[in-house]
Amino acid sequence: MSTATIQESTTQEIHKASVPATMKAAVLRGFGAPDVLRYEDIATPTPKPGYVLIKVLAAGLNRLDHYLREGVVMPNLPLPHILGVDAVGEVAQVGDGVTNVRIGERVIPAAGFTIRKEDDRTRPLASSPSFVVPGVHIWGSYAQYMEVPARWVVKDNTGLTPEEAATLPVVLGTSVRAVKVVGEVKAGDHVLVTAGASGSGNMHIQVAKSLGAKVAATVRDDEKGAYVKSQGADLVINTRKEDVITRVREWTGGRGADVAIDNVGGSELSKTIQAVRPFGIIVAYGFMSGAEATFNVRDLFFTQKQIRGTIFADPEDLEWGLEQVRLGRITPALDRTFPLSQAVEAHRLLANNQVKGNFVLLPWVE
Repeated sequence: MSTATIQESTTQEIHKASVPATMKAAVLRGFGAPDVLRYEDIATPTPKPGYVLIKVLAAGLNRLDHYLREGVVMPNLPLPHILGVDAVGEVAQVGDGVTNVRIGERVIPAAGFTIRKEDDRTRPLASSPSFVVPGVHIWGSYAQYMEVPARWVVKDNTGLTPEEAATLPVVLGTSVRAVKVVGEVKAGDHVLVTAGASGSGNMHIQVAKSLGAKVAATVRDDEKGAYVKSQGADLVINTRKEDVITRVREWTGGRGADVAIDNVGGSELSKTIQAVRPFGIIVAYGFMSGAEATFNVRDLFFTQKQIRGTIFADPEDLEWGLEQVRLGRITPALDRTFPLSQAVEAHRLLANNQVKGNFVLLPWVE
């Protein structure tokens, strides 16, 4: 064995020895209000062959986490469970056969991936039978360590802090998918984004602007209006004071928006549909106002509009988005950070829509 090999092996063993047998985590043990999350000690995973153990430096919160906690999305989710799709961290341990990353490197796990290698080229990736999302189908990032397949981590070359980078994977990849791929937004389009001050809304604005579109964003108060204006929105509509259909038609010369990215759903979806021009596209991305919506089918039938759903992203979507980040065209929307021990408070604020951009949990901060 060469001296270099001995040194590398020794380094690996030192890092392995530094990983504790137990770790702190925010554990979901039942469905309901934010206080169902329990901050406690659980066993630290050991990476399987082909997997890596990541020391989570920052874990991003998403609206999906809120829905999962409530039991709205997956009421049969096996418990206990660890939420959290987004993460940025350092490689702490590597399983047998891992050669693409080294211990100590900063990495970002993919926000969704296949377990079986033979499914890796499936597109859309989410249509693969072995597709999983960390924090949804497997344990996620609300912990000091998480285990993921090594082939589904990318080296973090964003130049951002861990907490800034942790706001990106899910919202960036899925926004690119919603706006660029599903919504087919192109330069010169007029795009309506509902709930523009939310983490996803903010990213929809930035992705659309990166594509050369004009953007109108809805908010529910003037403070959030100023925020989305600073993020690039060309038109801000305060829905407590203004009618979104009237304002969008005025903005577009009576034509209507080419595309709407709807984060709200519920009773607001009907207005979003009416604000879009004939032959336009409505992308259903969320349901902040409720999962059930009622609308007049004639608003689609006679005008030949389309409603399209989207939720997950392909690797290429995230790669395109990260390139925009590196070029300075898209920036992270970090609102606040919380110690992992305050996950309940972060979820409470998220549930009450008291967020501008994204919240991030810090597992190693007391």
